[in-house]
Amino acid sequence: MRASASSKRSVLLPRLFLLRIPWLLLLLGPLGWDVAQAREFGAYHEEVTPAQVYPKATRFDPLAGDPPRAVAYAQDQPVGQVFRTSNIGYSGKPIQILVGMTNAGVVTGARVVTHAEPILLVGIPEQKLFDFVGRYVGRNLLEAKSGDRQAVDAISGATVTAIVINDGLHGTARKVARGGRTATPEAQATLRDPPHQASDWTTLLGEGAVRRLTLNHGEVDAAFRTIGAGSGEPYVKAAPPEELFIDLHIALVSLQDIGRNLLAEAEFRNMRQWLAPAQPALLIMANGAYSFRGSGFVRGGIFDRFKINQDGASILFHDHQYRRLRDLAPGLPAFAEIGLFKIPPGAAFDPTRSWSLELLTHRPTGPIEKAYTSFTLDYVLPERFLQRAPEPATPAVASTEETSEPPLWQHIWLDRLGDIIVLGVSLGVLTLIFFFQELLITHPRLVIHLRRGFLVFSALWIGGYAQAQLSVVNVFTFLHSLMGGFRWEFFLIEPMIFVLWCSTAMALLLWGRGVFCGWLCPFGALHELLNWAAVQLKVPQFRLPFAWHERLWALKYILFLGLLGVSLSSLATAELLAEVEPFKTVVLLRFDREWPFVAWAVVLLGAGLFVERCFCRYLCPLGAALAIPGRLRIFAWLKRRRHCGELCSNCSRDCLVQAIQPNGEIHPNECIHCLRCQLNYVDETVCPALILRRNRRERRAERQRSIADEAPG
Repeated sequence: MRASASSKRSVLLPRLFLLRIPWLLLLLGPLGWDVAQAREFGAYHEEVTPAQVYPKATRFDPLAGDPPRAVAYAQDQPVGQVFRTSNIGYSGKPIQILVGMTNAGVVTGARVVTHAEPILLVGIPEQKLFDFVGRYVGRNLLEAKSGDRQAVDAISGATVTAIVINDGLHGTARKVARGGRTATPEAQATLRDPPHQASDWTTLLGEGAVRRLTLNHGEVDAAFRTIGAGSGEPYVKAAPPEELFIDLHIALVSLQDIGRNLLAEAEFRNMRQWLAPAQPALLIMANGAYSFRGSGFVRGGIFDRFKINQDGASILFHDHQYRRLRDLAPGLPAFAEIGLFKIPPGAAFDPTRSWSLELLTHRPTGPIEKAYTSFTLDYVLPERFLQRAPEPATPAVASTEETSEPPLWQHIWLDRLGDIIVLGVSLGVLTLIFFFQELLITHPRLVIHLRRGFLVFSALWIGGYAQAQLSVVNVFTFLHSLMGGFRWEFFLIEPMIFVLWCSTAMALLLWGRGVFCGWLCPFGALHELLNWAAVQLKVPQFRLPFAWHERLWALKYILFLGLLGVSLSSLATAELLAEVEPFKTVVLLRFDREWPFVAWAVVLLGAGLFVERCFCRYLCPLGAALAIPGRLRIFAWLKRRRHCGELCSNCSRDCLVQAIQPNGEIHPNECIHCLRCQLNYVDETVCPALILRRNRRERRAERQRSIADEAPG
């Protein structure tokens, strides 16, 4: 009777659980989607009045003009102005900020009116944006240069947004101070593209066709000390002051005389085919410990460590405006980083006028906090490329002694050598576990403790310390790189992620997805450990009927294919929608996010207390992405017997994720290699086939003893 009641309960509860899933998704899904959709399409809007940004004024003129501005009065005396910025942000839509400013240029107040920045939805609390804007109060916008971030720290994790806001405030303030007019234009000039004349490296540097910025660690330390983030910070790795930080060079290579002197002939022809008629292109080259490209463009498609400034306007580059460059012209110095960038069509850029490259540098001030400062490299074309006599331009003083530096990724790998060794040793241990699993499974307690210890290591060290949580976004980035010009250097910049991906790729060929999903995924490890703790606390466990379970498998594949389709159109949108993965919330940001993301993560972890690894089974798009190539695995090392599924269902019942079908067959796309079925395979007290074999052996031994006893002495 008890068994019957238990059986009914085991079927009824999963059905009730399933009936609640659609309602749960209907409640939580729109919540997360509405937030994302509202932000992405500029739904954030606050009605801000001039009085909120200029408290001491008694009245204001209506906002008018370009930029929109109004005079602020105190007792009918003009005391300052109120204006609104509208610079285009990362989302491609304007960030509007209402600012109050005295006639001397001091900010009296600043409030965000409208923004549509998706980066604030994928890990950065929106309040950080408001706090960042608020820190400009009391600053003089007319004294600081555009792009000067030494006065106000940037938003950690959202540097592109901070750059746009900073430029908008400084550039608009200067226009307002001049009565709304733009900067006085330089004397008009026409661009000349003279025939090619061979020039050596020293000549190009001397005449200013190539400009150079050289910084050592001591100079960078001094810049950070001015904002209170010097080399004494506990999170800053000390470096000798004289050691090279970056040796950066820039040139306008769309002109044939400069381009052919710097690029190999084939590269120059390819560049001309890549560019539209009269479209400018820049060559950026560097050596040193710091990367001007960084790794943000690999994840999000945008170069957030540098920008081009001209007359108060800024240009940020995306990955589709970047071209892989193979060869420089013979006789040029070697550079660890080389990038070719074309100016976006429609950008307000005039190559005949002076412009500058602004390099953003950062320094950690906490576990996830950073401080930022910048350095500027000015560029003016030599006069022989202009139809008029330009204002005298002081050639950049450059040393022809080039430092032979190893590639940038080698610096990063050396910095994290200890972490790489620890990860490598752990991967070696895991490889030995799988190669010698036949020996290990004869010691079940050792296997259980070894696996649980490895899960703790994955959750705490790989995820919590090393922050090496893979995501389906990494898959999309890799696919886009294959389609747009693959380079190993892009991925080598993040050594922990690179090593983990390489090991996962090898494991897919050998064993399938189970090695990563079952042992190396920090979120999956945390998911399983929490369920183990729940079992110890007698929390009831629910197992879905296999018919329902098998159909719910398809959800993660649908999610993956949908995200993949979106990524082909917009990688940024796919990254936003990939928040169905709670990895960033739980592992990378440790729940320091807006409440809908935290609620979603808590719901998934909470459900995992009752249904073991429920997210991994039904919703994980990364698991689906790994399962597809995992079908090509070389080995099938999980052993089964001919009668599995007929004599018993012990393995199916004990499987962590119900990857064993009722007929006893292991579904390779769902198996996470927990080895529970292999422990049953060699257990003579669990496996019916072994029990029968043991019984026959014991009966045979008993008969032999009986015969021996009956034999005459």
